[in-house]
Amino acid sequence: MRRSLLALSLLVLGHVGAASAAMVAKPVQWTDQGVTYKSFLVYDDAVTARRPGLVMVPNWYGVNDMAVAKAKDIAGKDYVILLTDMYGGDTRPKSEAEAGAAVKPLYADRKIMRQRVVRALDELKAQEKNAPIDPSRLAAIGFCFGGSAVLDLARTGADVAAVVSFHGLLSTDDPKLGAQIHAHVLALNGADDANVPPEQRAAFEAEMRDGKVDWASTDFGGAVHCFTEKEATTPTGNCRYDDKVAKRAYAAMRAWLSESFAAKK
Repeated sequence: MRRSLLALSLLVLGHVGAASAAMVAKPVQWTDQGVTYKSFLVYDDAVTARRPGLVMVPNWYGVNDMAVAKAKDIAGKDYVILLTDMYGGDTRPKSEAEAGAAVKPLYADRKIMRQRVVRALDELKAQEKNAPIDPSRLAAIGFCFGGSAVLDLARTGADVAAVVSFHGLLSTDDPKLGAQIHAHVLALNGADDANVPPEQRAAFEAEMRDGKVDWASTDFGGAVHCFTEKEATTPTGNCRYDDKVAKRAYAAMRAWLSESFAAKK
């Protein structure tokens, strides 16, 4: 009986320990030119092993509860993610009009976009002392507006193994910047996304070829914009979640990151 009670106690304690481990979203903020940026470091604190660190730039609504939930889903036990605030201050768009106003100055002056996403990468590197990040395996992923941002990160020549853009605009203010790219670049778009017309895709491909970038681009048939955004529930239009395509895109991301990290060793 005593042995049985001891075994039962150990079993209960084991379940309690497992239950106490959870995904965490720790606030991380920095100030640049008088503006404070409020981001989150997202990872599973039950895993002690060091793992790749990802800068994640969300869609044009910025850092909100839905973006945090998405970061947790992606991070799992595999990554440490810095969910990045690109707007600063108290800018948290609640409507398409507000989101459009928030991204407008960044698209109007891509140097600002690049400066902010480079700073985010620096902040991710600085978190090595606070989270189990492997500094030899760094990358960036982004969604919609965030896809544009991480492509611009690559265009700065940033020392990351890879960048992955999900339904992001592929345009650039300076195609010659493609020659500075060291990262492996993966662009994942909906084949029917009206925001990324054929001429934009062709220009992106030319930029990648001219820059001799290690790159790939996949257009998912039947998909439009926002195909990874679960909140995009409108049955028609150019912004719509697609569960099947989202799963395929995430699988492609994971395979691309794994290959890129292995190649960097």
